[in-house]
Amino acid sequence: MSVREEILNIFENGRGEFFSGGELAERLGVSRNAVWKAVRQLESEGYHFDAVSGKGYSLRQESDVLSEQGIIRYLGQSAEKLDIRVYKTVTSTNTLLKEMAANGAAEGTVIVAAEQTAGKGRMNRKFHSPGGTGLYLSLLLRPKMKAQEALFITTAAAVAVARTVEEVSGKSAGIKWVNDVFINGRKICGILTEASFDMESGELEYAICGIGVNICPPDGGFPDEIREIAGAVFDAPPAGDVKNRIAAGIIEKLMNDYANLSARSFFDEYVKRSVILGEDITVLGRGEPRRAKALSIDRSCNLVVRYEDGTEETLGSGEVSIRKAEKNEKNA
Repeated sequence: MSVREEILNIFENGRGEFFSGGELAERLGVSRNAVWKAVRQLESEGYHFDAVSGKGYSLRQESDVLSEQGIIRYLGQSAEKLDIRVYKTVTSTNTLLKEMAANGAAEGTVIVAAEQTAGKGRMNRKFHSPGGTGLYLSLLLRPKMKAQEALFITTAAAVAVARTVEEVSGKSAGIKWVNDVFINGRKICGILTEASFDMESGELEYAICGIGVNICPPDGGFPDEIREIAGAVFDAPPAGDVKNRIAAGIIEKLMNDYANLSARSFFDEYVKRSVILGEDITVLGRGEPRRAKALSIDRSCNLVVRYEDGTEETLGSGEVSIRKAEKNEKNA
């Protein structure tokens, strides 16, 4: 561990406390100059310190920079089973983690980034991932389950996100089947689970759950193509160590449900948080759009719909996208 990493670990676990240069130098067995350089480096990365003569340095509570140390601070002992790696910028956390998974990375490897240059959504859509205003993470799992059961990972992740952003923001969060989290009618999070499975057994070799959360709106607002639907947890950059808290909350809650995924302890909450049940929707992705009513979500987390001609169908993840039908939309 570098001097920078060791010092950041001390400051993260003692936010608001003062540590003198001499104390840090003695504690780490380095020179005061090495401590000074490490603090200057952290400041250049966006961390905010108070420096008081005779007292030393203190990491301000409002510093909101993603780091391994910051996330681990909120995870406690559960972090021992995880390998968390934080990057300032990546192409895609899912893409990077898939490469690592193919090379034997262990379950519990987590990639977290402050920015993605080639973020991915469902159905090969691009996921807008600007730096500084979002949180993007991917978690590697190696479950013993059939490929079709991977949907449980996505739905458990949606509940983990909804619960976490509620705890941090105080705002109510709902879920649009199957993988989007909404606040105040706007999408603040998308989830993409990608998997590799054994052709002979039909079981998963690994699954990667990718989660992107809009913490606050980007400068200039969201791009035109998503401006009408995209939202953020906060209307403006929040004060405090928010990104690390949200990352840790999502990881911990998802891993807790994953530990006994077959019990589907998240299921009732997933259904309760649905923003589409009982609503008129439009089913997309299979030729002409079709109007339907969202009836229920079954125990396999599939969506049951009734079309205008009275026929009912059970929709699985990956088959369709859905959106609330506009009142002035003509029948398909």
